[in-house]
Amino acid sequence: MKNLFNISVVIMTLLFMSSCNTGPQTIDYGNDGCHYCSMTIVDKIHGAELVTDKGKVYKFDATECMLNYLDENKELPVGSLLTNYYEGPTEFIHTREATFLISKGLPSPMGANLTAFKTKESAEKVLAEKGGELYTWDALQTYLKK
Repeated sequence: MKNLFNISVVIMTLLFMSSCNTGPQTIDYGNDGCHYCSMTIVDKIHGAELVTDKGKVYKFDATECMLNYLDENKELPVGSLLTNYYEGPTEFIHTREATFLISKGLPSPMGANLTAFKTKESAEKVLAEKGGELYTWDALQTYLKK
């Protein structure tokens, strides 16, 4: 009986710990919907996630949807803001680490033509090929609020 109790405690502890995940979740492309516009998330380069400080995850089909959601929910306790990026589709980086390109030559799901890059160098290579304008996270927020 004591063994059964110990096993139960271990299982309950593991379940409790797994429910306290405060990190990003994998987007189920083709099935998950955007929390802002309700479109199905299919583009593996342009997805984004907002993770609250308590671990609730909001998934978006484009970084601009996440920005619009943030603008409408200023009281939301943000833990981290993440975006998919050009060089590693389906992978995430923090928005503050990304370089963003707005280019008509590289369309995004919501029409802002906004794509994130892991490095400024790779963004500059695509910029030279497709045209457009580069932004940091702070500059992007200012630009899109205009």
